[in-house]
Amino acid sequence: MRAFKRWLDHSLTAQAVLIFPLLVGLTALFRRHENPVWWVVQGALCTTIAIGFLAAQRRRASRATGTDARGIAELNRKIRHREVPKAPEERATMRRLIEEELGRVERGGRWLPYWLGFMGLIAIGTLTLGVSAGAWILPLVLAIGVVGFCWWALWARRRFIDRCHDMRSALLS
Repeated sequence: MRAFKRWLDHSLTAQAVLIFPLLVGLTALFRRHENPVWWVVQGALCTTIAIGFLAAQRRRASRATGTDARGIAELNRKIRHREVPKAPEERATMRRLIEEELGRVERGGRWLPYWLGFMGLIAIGTLTLGVSAGAWILPLVLAIGVVGFCWWALWARRRFIDRCHDMRSALLS
């Protein structure tokens, strides 16, 4: 399992191989009436868009830190495992990466209330439409799922910020 996770961290191709069948399956689940060829086409299109975003994000992080994409993946792994590098140049690169990531999260944080409000509108709207149509179980499950997803996203964001702050303080000491 560790080798699989490392492969996913280092390779955009591995991420595409994982994302494509998931998207094709989701498309097939929600669009049963369409031709299976369209499921594949839509899955490929969405996979291409997602991989494009991931590549752009990696390129931006590489430019900010002065290292390649594999180096970024390795530094992110060390941050997750709270491993402080010994080499001074690697410490400086990690410090630049942490500053870049914290800046990105803080810039995105100003949009967080709008995102949470939009997700709340989705949950309330789905629940309202479902109850007015006479079916309340599926909309209730969806609303609970949306709220759970929002709590998970907030928890993951807070955990990431805490890890970055801890690693920044460990690098400065």
